[in-house]
Amino acid sequence: MSCGYCEKDAVYKCSVCCKLLCTEHVKLATVCFSSAKKTKLASTIHKVMAEEEKSRIREFVRRFWGEETQLAFDTRFVVAELPAYIAKVNSGVIGFVSFAEMDDAFIIVALAVLPQYQSSSVGSGLVKKVENEAKRLGKRRVLVATSNDDLPALAFYQSLGFQIFEVKPYVIAEKHGTVLRGIGGLPVTDELRLQKTLS
Repeated sequence: MSCGYCEKDAVYKCSVCCKLLCTEHVKLATVCFSSAKKTKLASTIHKVMAEEEKSRIREFVRRFWGEETQLAFDTRFVVAELPAYIAKVNSGVIGFVSFAEMDDAFIIVALAVLPQYQSSSVGSGLVKKVENEAKRLGKRRVLVATSNDDLPALAFYQSLGFQIFEVKPYVIAEKHGTVLRGIGGLPVTDELRLQKTLS
């Protein structure tokens, strides 16, 4: 699925007209409550077991981030090799979340939902699965890192009870060897770290 304005992969959906967008063509805006469409989607979520499902995760990671590894919390992760949950509608994969253990916490390394299924509670359902697994294993926190430009991700995680607890300046710029332009043309430089304490 391509951006409505260019041939790049779409990773977001306009909350007003539902056009699919790449990061270059996303613009940040204030939207009223009635324009912020949110629906509930009947999807199924299960832990990734099959190699075919790992292949789908690789496709998602290349589409959303252009590479199969993610740098978070000073560690480079191969996303498709991590434990993960996938969300499906019918038999099609529409999203995933991968995670790793760290001391008393789980780290959400990558979370992606296809643009046409965003704002339908799929992402929050995936995060809830990670939280439940963390609790089952006696972890006290769930951590996630995002880039300074990814305001949709920051809003999403904070709406689920995550709080910013640390900023790592220039980590992302150093990883890429340059300052990239991200959502809304913002410079992508810093890693913002969020945590949620599990009760």
